[in-house]
Amino acid sequence: MKFIIALTFLLVSFLSDAQKIQHVKLRKGNWIAELALNTTNKLPFNFVISKGASNYRFSVENGEEMILLNDPIQRGDSLYVRFPFFNSQLVFAANSRKSIEGYWVNYNKGGDYKIPFSSKKKKSSRFSFASKQTPVTNVGGRWEVTFQPNTNSTYPAVGLFTQDEKINSVTGTFLTETGDYRFLEGNIIDDSLYLSCFDGSHAFLFKAKINDDSLDGKFFSGSHWSSSWVAKRNDNFELTNPNELTYIVDNKTVEFNLKDLEGNTYSFPNQTTENKVVIIQIMGTWCPNCLDETKYYKDLFDNYHHRGLEVISIGYEVGDSFEVHSSSIKRLADKLSLGFTFVVGGSAKKGLASEHFDMLNQIISFPTTIFIGRDGKVMRIHTGFNGPGTGKYYKEYVENTNSLIEKLLAE
Repeated sequence: MKFIIALTFLLVSFLSDAQKIQHVKLRKGNWIAELALNTTNKLPFNFVISKGASNYRFSVENGEEMILLNDPIQRGDSLYVRFPFFNSQLVFAANSRKSIEGYWVNYNKGGDYKIPFSSKKKKSSRFSFASKQTPVTNVGGRWEVTFQPNTNSTYPAVGLFTQDEKINSVTGTFLTETGDYRFLEGNIIDDSLYLSCFDGSHAFLFKAKINDDSLDGKFFSGSHWSSSWVAKRNDNFELTNPNELTYIVDNKTVEFNLKDLEGNTYSFPNQTTENKVVIIQIMGTWCPNCLDETKYYKDLFDNYHHRGLEVISIGYEVGDSFEVHSSSIKRLADKLSLGFTFVVGGSAKKGLASEHFDMLNQIISFPTTIFIGRDGKVMRIHTGFNGPGTGKYYKEYVENTNSLIEKLLAE
């Protein structure tokens, strides 16, 4: 009898929790969401709710990028919604048809890395306190940017912004020598520029005071890091050529011995790569720039594998064991249906990658790619990756790399 009473109590509790979410039917359409990075800074992003065949569908929108999240899992009165490629998720419950609240957890930074998350159904600017009036300043164009100025950690960037004054909208990105900051979107409020991006791996918030042709700003990455940045208009400013940052030293050859996904030794070069054009991608599944690059390399592989192109991806991963590293790589390979050869590099440390590839001056970025011709000679080494958010830079890279692969396959 006690068992039956206990079971009945549990069943009633489960049904009451389930009914909470079922009774609150969320409004479909465009929502504005926020991550509370700290007590004073909130990172907004566009959140879209639609209805699937049997459940809600949730998407995160940054400029031209739309990220469809995995199908939600319901536990009690909360929904758990994972990002498709990164080890993170949103957890939230409904306050009403037009309001949800919870948190974002990024497991790559530990299970305790949680940032409060909330979202409301309303049609407004990304930064909801933005004025609907036409801004008096236009930041569209090209900017010479310095992050962490006047420190030992300073680094250059190019700011590329497009502004639509009619709706007070700014989109664009920052190019750095190790990759881009992907799809940024925001507004101008009074004399300040606000931009943000949230993709499940990175949570970026940029603020800057506008003073004619200069910007003086603050950059926040999640709740754990921030830095200052400054910029000035400069149509001619360029970063170092990404094909010149990493190079072979002392005429050494590219060789390595690591483990494949099953733990077996994988050595390069080998018989399967003999007389092949080989792309060696040094990457990590936690890295959005690496994901953008991997999607492009999938197109290359699918188009040219039958003609002799091989792609070897070496993952340097978050986690403290081979099994965790291998599992992360397998998840990405399955998600994108990749036919590459995958190798486990180890922990996500550039120093470790530099040890494995000691024929190079150093590994300064995930990703870094080595292009090798049929004769085994290194033809190009590309540091970082500027993805679709960089517009013409991405298109030019794709065109140039396609031409290089065509040339190497023809030799």
